Amino acid sequence: MRIRRGFNLLLLLIPILPTQLWANPPPDDPLKSVQWITMYNLFLNKKPVVFDSRVNVIAPESAEDSMHVPVVVRVNELTDIQEILIFADFNPLPKVLRFIPTHASPFIGFRLKLQQATPVRAAVLTPTGWHVGGVWIDAAGGGCTLPSAGRTANTWESTLGKIRGRLWTHENTTRGKIQLMHPMDTGLVKGIPVFHLEKILLTQADGQILLQLEPFEPISENPIFTFEIPNNDTIIKLSATDTNGNSFTGELQK
Repeated sequence: MRIRRGFNLLLLLIPILPTQLWANPPPDDPLKSVQWITMYNLFLNKKPVVFDSRVNVIAPESAEDSMHVPVVVRVNELTDIQEILIFADFNPLPKVLRFIPTHASPFIGFRLKLQQATPVRAAVLTPTGWHVGGVWIDAAGGGCTLPSAGRTANTWESTLGKIRGRLWTHENTTRGKIQLMHPMDTGLVKGIPVFHLEKILLTQADGQILLQLEPFEPISENPIFTFEIPNNDTIIKLSATDTNGNSFTGELQK
């Protein structure tokens, strides 16, 4: 009987332990998401976190197409940015995109797949910790568990790796847009394994890195990214790899 009582006491204590493992207490979530603590523990727990109005996530209140939801992230006034992590609380695969703006503006536009209504957040890492902004997006759902149009039409192999893009001057900076043809399979559709772009690198002709993108499964099929870099009249080189080890290269110029 004494052993059994001691064992029961241990079971009662175990659920309390995770709250004692936080490196920093999580701040209250202004979006009131029940998944906030989970996201905090998954992605942000090792650094201080603040909700910051300088981190702007721009997106429609309601998604017309859950497989192609447009989002823009723009960061104002923050300096020494090490990375920007975008995630969606209620997606079955919440991590969306990691953006490292080495010599680029902290600005990125893209489209993502949403499984249901969810906050979409951008967390900006600086030497002082994470600065977080986000918005709720209402979505009918199913974006992560439906096959891509290329899979349905069986045309994805004929376009895989094709790259389109352009550069133009915008408000004293160079804005660029690139599209890489890829099915971006989540692995959540029966019979279709995970298969997506995992790294995109933009460099100057001399090899200087401008920015790095690490897309995850929720990025939309044939992804389009919009970015800003200092005014640049040289050729921009693009290189990318996917989860199957395929490599793709291209060039952008005004």
